[in-house]
Amino acid sequence: MKRGKSDTKLDTFVSLSKQRSIQIVIAVAVFYLLLVTLEIPFVFDSRFTSETTTATSTTLTRFSRLESEQDLHDKDAPTRPMNWVSHNSAQAMRSQLARSTTKPNKILSTLGFEPKTFDPTKKDGSVSLHRAAKTAWEEGLKIWDEMESGKMQVLEVKKPENKSEPCPNSVSLSGSEFLKRMRMVELPCGLTLGSHITVVGKPRAAHAEKDPKIALVKEAGETVMVSQFMMELLGLKTVEAEDPPRILHFNPRLKGDWSLKPVIEQNTCYRMQWGTALRCEGWGSKADEETVDGQVKCEKWVRDDDDDDKSEESKATWWLNRLIGRTKKVSFDWPYPFAEEKLFVLTLSAGLEGYHINVDGRHATSFPYRTGYTLEDATGLAVTGDIDVHSVFAASLPSNHPSFSPQRHLEMSIRWKAPPLSVGPVELFIGVLSAGNHFSERMAVRKSWMQHRLIKSSNVVARFFVALHARKEVNLELKKEAEFFGDIVIVPYMDNYDLVVLKTVAICEYGVRTVRAKYIMKGDDDTFVRVDSIIDEVNEIPAGRSLYIGNINYYHKPLRYGKWAVTYEVGLNLLIVQSISYLKFAFDQYI
Repeated sequence: MKRGKSDTKLDTFVSLSKQRSIQIVIAVAVFYLLLVTLEIPFVFDSRFTSETTTATSTTLTRFSRLESEQDLHDKDAPTRPMNWVSHNSAQAMRSQLARSTTKPNKILSTLGFEPKTFDPTKKDGSVSLHRAAKTAWEEGLKIWDEMESGKMQVLEVKKPENKSEPCPNSVSLSGSEFLKRMRMVELPCGLTLGSHITVVGKPRAAHAEKDPKIALVKEAGETVMVSQFMMELLGLKTVEAEDPPRILHFNPRLKGDWSLKPVIEQNTCYRMQWGTALRCEGWGSKADEETVDGQVKCEKWVRDDDDDDKSEESKATWWLNRLIGRTKKVSFDWPYPFAEEKLFVLTLSAGLEGYHINVDGRHATSFPYRTGYTLEDATGLAVTGDIDVHSVFAASLPSNHPSFSPQRHLEMSIRWKAPPLSVGPVELFIGVLSAGNHFSERMAVRKSWMQHRLIKSSNVVARFFVALHARKEVNLELKKEAEFFGDIVIVPYMDNYDLVVLKTVAICEYGVRTVRAKYIMKGDDDTFVRVDSIIDEVNEIPAGRSLYIGNINYYHKPLRYGKWAVTYEVGLNLLIVQSISYLKFAFDQYI
């Protein structure tokens, strides 16, 4: 059957169309090969700005100079797996770095406060928590506005000159003078090697403890009688606006200890964190145990259960020594150093390796120095508890000591300043929780792991997140510190332990919107971060996979008693608020 002319024209048109399509595909392929061969970048960098919250596109030019292998290792940062970040922006990052374009370090967090989220009128059992959050934000913003406007002023205090300050060689107080000074003896220049403090006192009779947090109850419901006192060396000039650290906590417990035996417990405490306690329970330190200046840590004293604890081996050894005629070793059985309503004389002396306690002329305990403290830091002595102090005498004290104040000024060096933020995404962002008056902790971090080469090259970014303090002088010093070092982000709310989750949300917000980090990490100012180990860990994660690292204690129970107690209602409300905050934060990023 013959085909018509119309069919012949149709076949010709289809054939020409196919040829034209093939030619177009070939032309596109040649153009693509040309771009790849000549390495002509044509990249759009869509980034999120906190001011406009809109995506913008920027055409990037070719990198104009060659970089060394070290430069590429330090500055090359992979992109974060987000829809609004190009997967090919590594070359674009180098182009922008070549033009020396950096972001300014902003000291104020862009985390916003939504009154509807923290509505104190809701009847869901979280009224008090929402009210606290609302009040904290309102007070914080008010304080920040006053600081920015210059209305907040602090009376100028004449700072001591950087010279030696004269101090008394000895201090003597009677019992009445000691009470007038709130059971505290100030040691202006601290202690030095050979310094000693003598306390004459009398432990009170045991009494029924009324505080439910420390009271013990027998099985029959009878309250255990308690008698104990504390002698503490304090670092009065070590920190500001916070309880001073307890450089030495000497705690004799005549009655009321959980062991039901007289004990002496010694410890240190800094930022409300206790160290490892040394308990002396009447058993002498072992022969192979570490000594302090040749003195044992715990001396032996007579216990009620001494006779019951003698083993058959010790009895056999005694009979064997008698048979071979060996001379019996003479041993002294001393009682517990303290007794109810009995006067004692206690002497605390500073040795080369630690503190030594003598009671009534006999050595009782020795406590080795803890890392982080010096003898000059012990500028106060406090004696509290069930005790009547008759007199306190401190002698062989240092006659002069350099001023404490210039130390803070010496820390303000450009060497510890943070590098500027990179315009492109980074590998890791580390947010460090801190408090306004934790200047020494932040300086320790700046001088240690913040000097890592990955942080100095801006491939890893670390920032402190600090809320506002109740004392205005602390806030003013914090603002100066933030402007000088460039590594502090101030979250504008009044600092509150129950609202610490807001700092965590601020870290996430800053890491996503400002730094554009591939990974975000939260830490504290009293922890050491192994940056290289973390980077090695995340580099093992396959592409496109998420990563979460944390220490989950499955068997931990909430504390219902004590200083850090959390009730069931408050814990539930905190969990709800934290979940809502995280969900709202994640929702805002993708909508």
